[in-house]
Amino acid sequence: MGEISGEYEVVVVGGGIMGSCTAYQIAKRAKSVLLLDQYDFLHHRGSSHGESRTIRQTYPEEYYSAMLDEAFSLWEEAQEEIGYRMHVKTKHLDMGSIQNKKLQSIIQVCRKRGIPIEVLNSEQVSERFKVIKVPSDWIGVVTDIGGTLRASKAVATFQSLALKHGATLRDNAHVTEISNGCKLRDGSDGVLVCTTRGSVLGRKCVIAAGAWSQKLANEISGIELPIQPLHTTIAYWKIQEGLQSFLPENGFPTFAFHGDPTIYGTPSLEYPGLFKVSVDGGYPCDPEKRAFLPDLDLLREKVSPWLAESFRGNVMSESPVIAEACMYSMTPDEDYILDFLPLTKTEMSTAAKSPILIAAGFSGHGFKMSPLVGRIMADLALTGEAHGVPLHYFSIERFLQNPKGNTKDYE
Repeated sequence: MGEISGEYEVVVVGGGIMGSCTAYQIAKRAKSVLLLDQYDFLHHRGSSHGESRTIRQTYPEEYYSAMLDEAFSLWEEAQEEIGYRMHVKTKHLDMGSIQNKKLQSIIQVCRKRGIPIEVLNSEQVSERFKVIKVPSDWIGVVTDIGGTLRASKAVATFQSLALKHGATLRDNAHVTEISNGCKLRDGSDGVLVCTTRGSVLGRKCVIAAGAWSQKLANEISGIELPIQPLHTTIAYWKIQEGLQSFLPENGFPTFAFHGDPTIYGTPSLEYPGLFKVSVDGGYPCDPEKRAFLPDLDLLREKVSPWLAESFRGNVMSESPVIAEACMYSMTPDEDYILDFLPLTKTEMSTAAKSPILIAAGFSGHGFKMSPLVGRIMADLALTGEAHGVPLHYFSIERFLQNPKGNTKDYE
């Protein structure tokens, strides 16, 4: 264990976007917080690196759509505080077969919540977005509420803001042990966090370690959280014709195709003459042992034919120009885990609020929600409650009731 080098109100394990937002929210409330990462800050081994992520409000689940109201506001607040932009605003386009249940649920949720949308037939989609061609039985759902988030820039921003408010940041600190029941200076119970750079005490500990969260949770309490890391690939494709039509300032949207597989993309932004289009998925991996090679075979099999059909020959669809490896951390229902961590296998019901909390399982759609996740985890760590969010959807206990988690109306 070694000498204990400090004591904090909260120790946050994981310096990706979720941990960085959590540390920022805690520090902003004038509480002492330590943010740890096992590698260099802004490393490329997890799920938070890269040039961009999509932000949208079109969800088939009403609770996510509602949560985006606050998430958008928190992105704006952070941008105002730091003094530069991370969110490039665009329209967002969801498209797919008119029979697709997920797409129909998106329409229903938007109409129920009063989110302005346009439902376009295939001809109208092609008229609105000149470079896109869709089959006659497809529809498009267009909203003004979308855009691209500059991913690595956002992580650096929230770490900078956390530091500004008094947080301590420590990277290359691999966690070797987290144990409950250690005494703080005032005699109350706390959490001991041992790392390769020394040991610290915290009144609370928040685990936000992405694909490594499952392993840490198991080491602490012996429970097996149903989180499956996936090796995914992000790809950029060369635009051959009509480059101006792919630019965000000229109205090109972020987009998602709801089909088999789900395919998503962003405007030409990060690299001149290229735009990002990738498959929403991948294959199971071990975060400690995975190869960092992109899955070009998957891209050529799934994305290349779709690009050739949907973009009228305007895109060089045979193979991407740039491809990068990334990771998802999937839960069975693709809903997050935001909860107090049971301290033993026999305490899977989390009615008892342990001093160790976990934010994990973001299933490929968490980045857009990260400022709100930070607010939620700060609230839970500091007060034991988080208002304005239906936390039962994100509980560990849901997997006791149904191993597959939450039931989705559109499935």
